[in-house]
Amino acid sequence: MNTFGDPQRVLVRGEGSTVWDVDGNHYLDLLAGIAVNALGHAHPAIVKAVTEQLGTLGHVSNFFTTEPQVRLAERLAALLDAGDGVPVRTFFANSGTEANEAAFKATRRTGRTTVVVAEGSFHGRSMGALALTSKAAYREPFEPLPGDVRWVPYGDAEALSAAVDDTVAAVLLEPIQGEAGVVVPPDGYLAHARAVTHEHGALLWIDEVQTGVGRTGAWFAFQESGIVPDLVTLAKGLGGGFPIGACIGVGEAATLLGPGNHGTTFGGNPVACAAALAVLDTIEADGLLQHAVARGDQLASVLEQHPRVVEVTGRGLMRGVVLTEPRAADVQKAALDAGLVLNAPTPDRLRIVPPLVLTEAEAAHAATTLSAVLAEVLA
Repeated sequence: MNTFGDPQRVLVRGEGSTVWDVDGNHYLDLLAGIAVNALGHAHPAIVKAVTEQLGTLGHVSNFFTTEPQVRLAERLAALLDAGDGVPVRTFFANSGTEANEAAFKATRRTGRTTVVVAEGSFHGRSMGALALTSKAAYREPFEPLPGDVRWVPYGDAEALSAAVDDTVAAVLLEPIQGEAGVVVPPDGYLAHARAVTHEHGALLWIDEVQTGVGRTGAWFAFQESGIVPDLVTLAKGLGGGFPIGACIGVGEAATLLGPGNHGTTFGGNPVACAAALAVLDTIEADGLLQHAVARGDQLASVLEQHPRVVEVTGRGLMRGVVLTEPRAADVQKAALDAGLVLNAPTPDRLRIVPPLVLTEAEAAHAATTLSAVLAEVLA
């Protein structure tokens, strides 16, 4: 089914932050499968983990558990750091959309139905997650959609306060909006959301599908705000290219879903969990949180000086390049011809979300090449 349009290239191989197409051309991958390939392509740690696990135990039903699944759940709980004695439980899925569907169902177990969601959000394309996704062009062809959804402007603390009352089940926010072009909320916004939800007995649900697992230079982007959410959803970079998602419940939210409330055939399979553990181990062992900050700052320091760039948004290796003209699609196409893979999520914004293993030399090449493309296209 032609749901994605014509492919821009046919890719056949990848190594590190570089991919090759069928004609032998190579490209510096600044998109990483849209923030998925955290360790780049063909990383030996993932290859080893997946190969060894597949040779031992590839799949079991969820009538059983496996050692990699338990280890991964424990690891995510430790990284989330909710505090001593606070229960943290994880439902494993296959994608960010599935993780968000699980969280959406969990909100219904509160006895309330209203979910407050930010304009500019993206949470998935299945019917439940789509109901929580802002873009009308995505939603409207499939309405009516489930849920009582209340929309608020992203980053507007007063609007959020006005929208949340004692009928609200949850407030759903991204710590940085990705599909909107890497939009960062004002300082204190997530802390305000935490306070408002506490006041009204609502859940705070943070979607870390794109921002999580080191992308912004922290394990979870919400951690910079000093808060602890009730629900956290993860995917993309967690498996480093192997499909896996996670819905994490904290405190009382950890027990909202019980036996029979939700399920999955492939979610939490031992191969996916082994891949995720390899990703987490490598990020920690190789210091990739700090590396992501350094490489992101390196890119931003060059690009923000360009006369055709209004600003560079984001943190770590999740960056938005805001252009002076709404010609991001033209820049993206020219950049691809010049050997850079990135995308244009909005008319005036480029999104750069490369592998966390991007080297200093590769970041320098990316900044120089993209600067030249901007000068040519927006001359």
